[in-house]
Amino acid sequence: MNSDLQYELAREILALLQRLNRKLVCTESCTAGLVAATLGGIPGASNSLCGSAVVYRNQTKVEWLGVSPMVLDDPAQGDVCEETARQMARGALTATTEASVAISVTGHLGPGAPTTLDGLVYAGWAEKDSSSPADVRVLAQRIELQQPAPAGPADIDRRVARQKEATRAVLLMIRVELLRIETESDHH
Repeated sequence: MNSDLQYELAREILALLQRLNRKLVCTESCTAGLVAATLGGIPGASNSLCGSAVVYRNQTKVEWLGVSPMVLDDPAQGDVCEETARQMARGALTATTEASVAISVTGHLGPGAPTTLDGLVYAGWAEKDSSSPADVRVLAQRIELQQPAPAGPADIDRRVARQKEATRAVLLMIRVELLRIETESDHH
C-alpha cells in the first residue's frame, strides 16, 4: 500500500469516526507514533483523534497505561503479546475520558529481536459500550510482518519499511472495527 492509499484509508477512518460520533486515542510502541501521524496528516483529524502516546519502554507502559508488570516480566507473555496489546488499549481508553475507542500496537521490528518474535506485532482495540460507558470491549490481533528484518542497526530503510507495514495493518484493523460498530448500530 503506497502512502496515497494509506492516507485514503486514514480519511476513511476519520470519516467513520465522525459518522459514528466516536473519538480515537492511540498508544504505540514499535510504530513510534506513525499511526497517529498518518491520521493527523488529514485536515480536521483533531475532530476525532484525541492524541497518541509512544510507549517504547516497559516502565512507560506500566506508568502511563497501567500495563501489568507481571505480564511484561512473564517469559511466556512479555511486551509483545496479545495481553500487553489489550492492556495498552484499555489503559489508553481509561486515561482519555473523551475517547470512545483506542488502538494500541506493540511488536518487534528488529534488528536484534528474538527469533520467535522478529516481525511479530500485536494490535489491541478497546471500545466503550455506548449504552454503558463503564463496559469496555477489548480485543487483540496478531500481525506477522512480511518485510525482511533489518540487517543491523544501520539498516534504517528495512526498519522503516516494517514500521510502515505495521502501521498499515493497524489502520486496517481500525477500519474493520469501525465498520463493525457501524453495522451493529444499523441493526439496533
